[in-house]
Amino acid sequence: MRFNLDAWTRIARRSTMSVALLASTAAVGCAAHPAAPFDTIKNANTTLLRLQNYEPPAPTAAVPGAPGMPTIPGIPPEIQQWATQAAPALQQLLPPGLLPPGLLGANPMPAAPAAQQGFRFHNRLVLGTAQVMDQDVREELGDMLGDEDNFQLEHQPCDYAELGVGWVAQPNMPPYEILISFSCNNIRAAQGFAWPHATGIGMKPKLVQGLTQIVQKLFPTTTVASPPVGSSAPPLVGSAALPLLNSAARPPVVLL
Repeated sequence: MRFNLDAWTRIARRSTMSVALLASTAAVGCAAHPAAPFDTIKNANTTLLRLQNYEPPAPTAAVPGAPGMPTIPGIPPEIQQWATQAAPALQQLLPPGLLPPGLLGANPMPAAPAAQQGFRFHNRLVLGTAQVMDQDVREELGDMLGDEDNFQLEHQPCDYAELGVGWVAQPNMPPYEILISFSCNNIRAAQGFAWPHATGIGMKPKLVQGLTQIVQKLFPTTTVASPPVGSSAPPLVGSAALPLLNSAARPPVVLL
């Protein structure tokens, strides 16, 4: 009788530990679920847009910069620093003609065709678009953007977006849209939702690295792409710049 009682006691203890382990695993699984609305990207019609982060004004006289750091007249210091330090891995996102030839050791991008001047996304000139056809890439994008641990409070207080993302979670519904600035190291909710992460909008290095890899997959060259079909209409801003996201009649055009 004593043996049986001890055996049942051990079994009960093991059962209690198993329940606690399962509860802990479930808690981790919930925490890893992407925050809304990023959790919808996996199965959504998703488009990435290369944006001109800054449109230089008319040429002006050179302004002396900090000692040891040459400045480029008319270029914001945040973009200049990003272009010289981090942008070599993201030359696809450098606006055409923004930097002097040879600054990054590569051929400069050609100037944008005049026909592109009317195609804009949240008032930013669109240099090219690509639809994310691969569901694994969409899931990866949603997981990265939906994880609050990828964000921080620290970021540059500027708004020079090089990348736009729009996705439609349900047919005939307005798209969710965000603006990504590598030069300012931040991501902003542009349309459809309030920013969900209390950790901030600044990007941590692991997020920058992950987004860089996706950009390199979707925009493998620095070729300036033509605007999507229908861009001859008046200047487009916001979701109006994504005419193909809600269109079943016209399949999205992938422009690389």
